[in-house]
Amino acid sequence: MPDLFDDLAGPTDADRDRAATERRANARELPKRFYNEAAAAPEGDGFAVLLDGRPVKTPARKGLVLPTEALAAAVAREWADQGTHVDPGTMHLTRLVNSAIDGVADQIDAVADDIARYAGSDLLFYRADGPERLTARQTVLWDPVVAWAEHRFAVRFRLAEGVMPVEQDEAVVASVRAAMPRDPFVLAGLHAMTTLMGSVLLAVAVLERRVTPQEAWDAAHVDEDWNVELWGEDDEAATRRAYRRAELNAAARLAGL
Repeated sequence: MPDLFDDLAGPTDADRDRAATERRANARELPKRFYNEAAAAPEGDGFAVLLDGRPVKTPARKGLVLPTEALAAAVAREWADQGTHVDPGTMHLTRLVNSAIDGVADQIDAVADDIARYAGSDLLFYRADGPERLTARQTVLWDPVVAWAEHRFAVRFRLAEGVMPVEQDEAVVASVRAAMPRDPFVLAGLHAMTTLMGSVLLAVAVLERRVTPQEAWDAAHVDEDWNVELWGEDDEAATRRAYRRAELNAAARLAGL
């Protein structure tokens, strides 16, 4: 089974966006589809993804085995939906699952630590100092999440206007860290949501079903949406945003939502 995702290991968001765009623009650079059918089937305590009856391997040569049939079926559907060529840039869930199996599973504590660090400088702590309509939107979309998180983690957050750093109490990161899940698939999804939105508060709120992925996405992009309303959005920015939105959907799916 070819390791189609090897060349995508460890990229930045910008690298992934650029690579995906380039691959879509020139299908001749993509590997040809080498299978007819993709399906999910029981495998041990989980469910494997099969291509023409053969198990798919991760880039680290581990079995692509998922904890639920629904998740395995969703990954298989990404393979089934490929055309004459296989484009890893369109297979957001498969990429995250590979990451969970090959990386997160062996680094649970390190990944949990990385997520929790966002609580020291969460997006929702930094408010615009104007104009009034923008600050009002932030208040409406952010304040309920902040209030819920203060109760959830039994801490108080310090908010600030502008981009100057504001130091949080030591208890903030520690409390968020204590709430991190241990399941590698859930943790991988939570990590992806956190980095995509720049907010662990929003990511945990999605995980615990306090807000929907769409509500969290809207909250994380208040400033960006404001600028789009004022100045418009070019095609490249719109493509990049759509790609990241698809990644968020996959992350939420992996987290069990």
